[in-house]
Amino acid sequence: MELYTGRPADEKGRLERELRVYNYLDKLGIEYKRVDHESATTMEACLEVDKALGTLMCKNLFLCNRQKTRFYLLLMPGDKKFKTKELSSQIGSARLSFADADDMLKYLDIEPGAVSVMGLMNDKDKAVTLLIDEDVINGEYIGCHPCVCTSSMKIKTSDIMDKFLPATGHDKQIVHLVGED
Repeated sequence: MELYTGRPADEKGRLERELRVYNYLDKLGIEYKRVDHESATTMEACLEVDKALGTLMCKNLFLCNRQKTRFYLLLMPGDKKFKTKELSSQIGSARLSFADADDMLKYLDIEPGAVSVMGLMNDKDKAVTLLIDEDVINGEYIGCHPCVCTSSMKIKTSDIMDKFLPATGHDKQIVHLVGED
């Protein structure tokens, strides 16, 4: 895997949603490193990507309440286990489950396996609440997909928090996940 700085030189064959991410980041003046790879849809598949980028990829979970009236994007370290009960109590939602693929497309313009904080740029109605584990906030970089699972990026956490989120109009809620049995 080769590490690149910035957008691909050859955009042929790239999906429009991926190119929109690069355009958005470039417009905001956010620098990023990038690797292209085979489809990385599991955290195990991301281990090689982690090595190439020199950072840990975030686990990005798209969740909803039982009634599907509230949607959440959770960013957490890839090596932590997700426990619904642990998160539910912190955000005041009795039941959380994984949102379905149709909702991912509707709100974030993302398909399963490519969920990413970058999708918030597509959430014009601010229907999705961003939840970030404190360990992600404390890291220097965030590893994420550019809305496709065949490329991954490394972006400074401060650029996500101070430039990207304000530009999308999304706030963040910090959560504390232990992730232990």
